[in-house]
Amino acid sequence: MPSRTLPSFTAAEVEKHNHERSCYVTMGDTVYDVTDFLESHPGGAGLVLEYGGKDITAILADEISHRHSQTAYDVLEDSVVGYLTTAEKAEANGKSSGVEATASGGEKVAVHPRTGMSCEEDLSKDTDYNSDFKTHKFLDLNRPLLMQVWNGGFSKEFYLDQVHRPRHYKGGASAPLFGNFLEPLSMTPWWVIPTLWIPCVAYLVHYSNVGFTSTYYQASFFLFGFAVWSLIEYILHRCLFHLDYYLPDNRVGITLHFLLHGIHHYLPMDKYRLVMPPTLFVVLAAPFWKLAHTLFFHDWYVAATIYCGGIFGYICYDLTHYFLHHQNLPLWYKDLKKYHLAHHFLDYELGFGVTSRFWDVIFGTELKMSTPPVVKSK
Repeated sequence: MPSRTLPSFTAAEVEKHNHERSCYVTMGDTVYDVTDFLESHPGGAGLVLEYGGKDITAILADEISHRHSQTAYDVLEDSVVGYLTTAEKAEANGKSSGVEATASGGEKVAVHPRTGMSCEEDLSKDTDYNSDFKTHKFLDLNRPLLMQVWNGGFSKEFYLDQVHRPRHYKGGASAPLFGNFLEPLSMTPWWVIPTLWIPCVAYLVHYSNVGFTSTYYQASFFLFGFAVWSLIEYILHRCLFHLDYYLPDNRVGITLHFLLHGIHHYLPMDKYRLVMPPTLFVVLAAPFWKLAHTLFFHDWYVAATIYCGGIFGYICYDLTHYFLHHQNLPLWYKDLKKYHLAHHFLDYELGFGVTSRFWDVIFGTELKMSTPPVVKSK
């Protein structure tokens, strides 16, 4: 039976591994990576590549064509990388859904065929760096990631498929991104956000108060800005962070995507890359200051207060994002946590709301989860 420690592949996924850079073959339900064996094959690499992405049970048993010794089977035994699965149609959203795999205790659980995951807890299971790199030929977690992305020569299709298959760095530490003195700039503890930005918001709100005849009047504009942020949050997440298929198919676009949001989907439980670094926040927030004062040009104090409401909404968003990944939340928050983490391990093309699923419902991108019941093996 398939093991939960190895990924599951659809037949279509295996068929793509039919070239010198990555060559998979199957026997029954087992998938083997024979890339490293190509040049060592007695009959030459071409004979193996002829069956790349295909089942080799028949050819191995065909003694007329070529008699294979026990050594051939030993090589395969050392090259297992996963198992074939049959993707079932998801009841909830019409996309690929779970397949069954065996968990400890003889239970069968639903496994998503693309990510090989069945639940949010799988996001925190340590990744075997060497096995992952050998299997997928994507990024080696032993080495700094950024230059691997830049020099990888990945196609956009391959990159998007791999970057949305979550991995977990052992021990909960942060994987190296730059591997040099720039590394600290890519990591931000969650507490930096309220410590740095709440005093700024409080000062600007206090300064703007002189422009209002009533504190309640100012509060209404602040709350308006706070509400507008929820829409901005959705738009940024869907249209900027998940630009995905509109990316240019070159290393510049792919590397920028990885820096902006790809690394978060690749390593979603990295607690130091869950909130926005202050430098990036300033870059993204500056145009909204100009926009607020353009729309409300008649009153600087109103524009500043609305802007502060929006910034406060962002602070709540970043803290919520961190807590959804790393904290035990009150009962009324648990569904939101499950919803967001499903965005990572189930379907990254849906479920863009982080602090609320309201705009997902409005714009038809709600992620509806349907978890098959756990059943006991007979």
